[in-house]
Amino acid sequence: MKIIDWYILKRYLATFVALLLMFIPIGIIVNLSEKIDDIKENEVPLEEVLVFYGNFTIYFANLLFPIFLFLSIIWFTSKLANNTEIIAILSSGISFWRFLRPYILGATLVCGVALIFTMYLVPNASQGFNEFKYQYFKKGRQAQETTNVYRQVNDNEFIFATNFQPDTRTARNFTLEHFEDNDMKFKISATRLKFNPEDSTYTLNNYEKRIIKDREDILIRKNSVDTLLPFEFDELTPVEYIAETLNYAELKEFIATEKRRGSSNISSYQIVAYKRWSVPVSAFILTIIAVSVSAMKRRGGMGVNLAIGIVIAFGYVFLDKVFGTLAEKSTFSPLIAVWFSNVLFGLLAIYLLIKAKR
Repeated sequence: MKIIDWYILKRYLATFVALLLMFIPIGIIVNLSEKIDDIKENEVPLEEVLVFYGNFTIYFANLLFPIFLFLSIIWFTSKLANNTEIIAILSSGISFWRFLRPYILGATLVCGVALIFTMYLVPNASQGFNEFKYQYFKKGRQAQETTNVYRQVNDNEFIFATNFQPDTRTARNFTLEHFEDNDMKFKISATRLKFNPEDSTYTLNNYEKRIIKDREDILIRKNSVDTLLPFEFDELTPVEYIAETLNYAELKEFIATEKRRGSSNISSYQIVAYKRWSVPVSAFILTIIAVSVSAMKRRGGMGVNLAIGIVIAFGYVFLDKVFGTLAEKSTFSPLIAVWFSNVLFGLLAIYLLIKAKR
């Protein structure tokens, strides 16, 4: 690498890290100022608070890293332009494409680190972050689906319950239907179901089993029955943030399982999976846009470049949120919703790059 490559690359990474180190403490202070009353009211131990804000740091940095990266590149590239350093570099015979090389290398490094974070580190931080939030900040609010739960537990059996209680591991108005070749063979119902973790059995009160025959059904009734059932109670109603807490391999397996069970939250889970790739890739797109916008020396100076950058950055975030919500609440494709912003801003990056090169 030439000296100019090291110079730009070091500025690229140093400015990005400096911006993270500057804004993350601000985020922590803002969050702490909002939640301090809840922390004091619940008498949360100091070590739990410290662990929470450690997880919050990773969660917050991953959430906003595209904006931090974008603004940091605009900041230091605008300084290079204002100091006429870019003009000097290009006047020495270096092409604009060659000038971009250290930026692309920096984006590759950031993308690689972001992939490691989103695939493995962020899920652990997200679990701790959300568990703490629901335990102390959202007391009384359920993190799981608990009413009118319907699931396909395997190829042949479906269950339904009007009310699930994860804390007590009980369910009300429970039914299990067994099918073979699209024909119902038997149906089990109970007014109350309780899971017994010591032996993994279930207790069913007011038990009724109807075995369906060609001519006459067989009806079996009992006050109480202890039996095995073909599902794990804790897996029936996963917490709403479950997808964020799984690494990529676990998430793909979880999505496949939830599809078989007929979950209504598949779009939300797929959005999380697709973002594991789309967010790191955005480092390249935002890098090219940032360089193209700020490499030109403008009459208004750095402030104009930052203003343009802020508008573009928040436009990116806005579209990402809008299409993500659209996919969660409708039949809109999660794949298109997640990648739409990258594709649109990728085209913008190509246009701005060509314009800047001229």
